[in-house]
Amino acid sequence: MTGFGKIFIVIGIVFIVIGLLWSIFGKLPGDLSFKKGNVTFYFPIMTSIIASIVLSLIFFLFRKF
Repeated sequence: MTGFGKIFIVIGIVFIVIGLLWSIFGKLPGDLSFKKGNVTFYFPIMTSIIASIVLSLIFFLFRKF
């Protein structure tokens, strides 16, 4: 049961870090944003790549330990 508690603590810390860094995401070079009149199209390419790398690393670490 102590292992289960550690997992919750790690997940909580990850959420806190993501929350603190959230303002940086969306303003990265490589994120496309087009505005035309009243329509705004946003395509977060770089944010998606970074999120994929981070999630892959987290899942790798969970499998390893």
